[in-house]
Amino acid sequence: MKIGRNTVTGFNWHLRSWKSPQDPSQGNCTNQLGPKGYAELFVREGSVIKFRSGPWNGVWFSGNPQLNQNSIYTYSLVSERDEMYYSYKLHNSSIFSRLMLTSDGLLQRYTWIDRTKGWVLYQTVQIDDCDNYALCGVHGACNIQKSPVCSCLKGFTPKFPKEWDLADWSNGCVRKTSLNCTGDVFQKYSGLKLPSTEQSWFNKSMNLKECEMVCMKNCSCTAYSNLDIRDGGTGCLLWYGDLIDIVYIAENVQDIYIRMAAAEKDHEDDTKINAKYSETNAKKMRIIISTTMLSIGLLIMGLTLLFYVWKKQHQKGGKLGRNQKEDLELPLFDLMTIVSATSNFSIENKIGEGGFGSVFKGTMEDGQEIAVKRLSKSSRQGLDEFKNEVTHIAKLQHRNLVKLLGCCIQEDEMILIYEFMPNKSLDFFIFDQRRRMLLDWPKRFEIINGIARGLLYLHQDSRLRVIHRDLKASNILLGSEFNPKISDFGLARSFGGNETKAKTRKVVGTYGYMSPEYTIDGFYSIKSDAYSFGVLVLEIVSGSRNRGFSHPDHKLNLLGHAWMLHTEGRPLKLLDASVEDSVTLHEVVRTIHVGLLCVQRNPEDRPSMSAIVLMLGGEGVLPPPLKPGFYSERDLTELETNYSSKACSANEVTISVVEAR
Repeated sequence: MKIGRNTVTGFNWHLRSWKSPQDPSQGNCTNQLGPKGYAELFVREGSVIKFRSGPWNGVWFSGNPQLNQNSIYTYSLVSERDEMYYSYKLHNSSIFSRLMLTSDGLLQRYTWIDRTKGWVLYQTVQIDDCDNYALCGVHGACNIQKSPVCSCLKGFTPKFPKEWDLADWSNGCVRKTSLNCTGDVFQKYSGLKLPSTEQSWFNKSMNLKECEMVCMKNCSCTAYSNLDIRDGGTGCLLWYGDLIDIVYIAENVQDIYIRMAAAEKDHEDDTKINAKYSETNAKKMRIIISTTMLSIGLLIMGLTLLFYVWKKQHQKGGKLGRNQKEDLELPLFDLMTIVSATSNFSIENKIGEGGFGSVFKGTMEDGQEIAVKRLSKSSRQGLDEFKNEVTHIAKLQHRNLVKLLGCCIQEDEMILIYEFMPNKSLDFFIFDQRRRMLLDWPKRFEIINGIARGLLYLHQDSRLRVIHRDLKASNILLGSEFNPKISDFGLARSFGGNETKAKTRKVVGTYGYMSPEYTIDGFYSIKSDAYSFGVLVLEIVSGSRNRGFSHPDHKLNLLGHAWMLHTEGRPLKLLDASVEDSVTLHEVVRTIHVGLLCVQRNPEDRPSMSAIVLMLGGEGVLPPPLKPGFYSERDLTELETNYSSKACSANEVTISVVEAR
């Protein structure tokens, strides 16, 4: 089929979503080529744009360069006299692949796995918050690696600074200096998702110099670029009016030239000149420093170095050095800023505590709320977690992963700064008799699916395959709408290439969530995360903890109890009574079934996260689950006699580490 339009008749071929995963009637979301301007794909919910691919550049859509290199298919834009449309071609014709638009507007590709007789999610086009259309408004640009993510282009300033400081970027930016048409210049940008082309014009035969001349002569032209990046760049694409939905993308090699007032360019040049002049004067001043002062300075430096070496020799583990700080690739916060935000780490602001240290709520000067995770000075284990967490989460960006805003490594302090999650953690709700009433079945099902999507990103779609190793209810944080975010990567491990499993002598995690092969033999893999997810699913459905579960009729733990009910044909007996009025019965039964598939004893029997996501949203027949690992409470009790562990504390923001030896 085609996704595109007939340029003569205006006829449009497009994808439309189902109303819901269970209702195949027409939904409200569409994926189609833009009705005007140069070719780019839009996802709309009704008339509201949710996502834009960026214009086609001859190789890929400028907002999604990561989709180009893959082993399944190639894709292209066909531009003919009467029609323009998107198409793709499989590398191997024996592979089945389909493009799907979900009911909530996610554009996803699935491939058919003949061995399992099922569809598996291959990729999701939208991967982070910057994929939300026009997040930063006109003349604003989104950078998921920065905090805050939105900033104004050079020569622009926020239209409403107070709203901008409060993270409302929707009104975008305005020019600092008005254009005067004849004396304007162009500022070159590289690595951007190019702006929306709804107000654009293109010519396939012009070169870049001709493109610049045409734009300069038209006072309404605000930017220009090559149409095609192949063969050094060809064609001309011009923008008119405001520039919107710009995103920084490192992999994008396409350049764009944005019009700005000459005064702004002069100001930029003056700033560089003044900086150079100041540097020259500073050098002259340093030359005339007296020999005595220089000697004193060298003496102080020598003593400081000796003290530093002594300190390093007497503190095992040590702190992060300068090179390590630079390798973090995270914004560095000033300690006094954090002290002020948390009222000097006051007890009133303390919201959690674990093996790492304490967690505090903080409020920045601009009103932004943050969660501050402070390493305890006496925690040697916490230092390893600190380094590990920064390594694994700094470059991970997904709507179902908690966002790390930055860190503070100053004096004796080592601090991580996260986005603040107002609804605390999942265990705060589902294991409390009163608060669990706030989570009806639709919310719980949405939370389960969100956790699954976050794990799928870690296992398959992130740059490195990441194994979390400590997935549990207290490590699932909840946003204002109870949207789930996986947190705490202190125990995570990453794989490269085709690695999927490893072995460790140091087994760390939380009893009740750890898989049998990991707890007993130290083997961990994506399937050990799947086991933890299965435990979490059954806890969310039942409102009961796996660890410490008791029943008057037997001595089984929660997993054994769920499996017994399933085999007896009574799975709904597992359901938390507080959500009975809001359930969709087949949804509950299927979710329990998926949870039991995840906690099977043999890791090879457990589904991958891509299959789990498909199972949760599908209607196909599921294989029968085998007996769970750690079927009874007695299994775990016997195991604990061979392992010593640290005490576990229920925690709202950070983790509680149980280390088996």
